[in-house]
Formats: sequence, structure tokens, C-alpha cells
Amino acid sequence: MNKGKLIESLTNTLGITKIDSKQCVESVFAAMAAALAKGNRIEIRGFATFKIKEYSPYRGRNPKSGELIRVSGKKLPHFKMCNELKQRVNT
Repeated sequence: MNKGKLIESLTNTLGITKIDSKQCVESVFAAMAAALAKGNRIEIRGFATFKIKEYSPYRGRNPKSGELIRVSGKKLPHFKMCNELKQRVNT
């Protein structure tokens, strides 16, 4: 499912306009992105948790030249599904 199909599903399920559905979906995504940018953890019971993981700098290798390079540290979003979702997916 992509964003467009999510909007369409919301429109059909709630019987609201496509514009209202799009605003709902975009506001939820914007709120989630803002929370993650602040370093907050997001927990949606029965679905998943989202958090930012920090990775330390490390030494890597350029695959083209084989030269050792320094890779700077970074922060990346991390998704972990809950047990209830795991069970739904595996049935």
C-alpha cells in the first residue's frame, strides 16, 4: 500500500472527501516526522514503535578503490513491529 491507496482507503472507510483524507494522512505523517526529528519515540499500540537510532562513526572501505575511509556517525529512524502485528502477518 502506498500513500495514495491509504488516502483512498480512508476516504472509502470514513465516507469523507479525498481532500480531507489527504489532509488527515499528511498531518499524521508530519506529526510523526516532527516527533522523530525532536528525538521522541512514537508508540502505536497494536502496530509498531518508531525511534531514532544513533550510529557511531566507523572506518569503512570504498568498494571501488579499496581505500579506507571514515564514515561519520548518523541518526536513522528505526521501525519495530509489535507482537500483535507479527502474529497477524504470520497467520
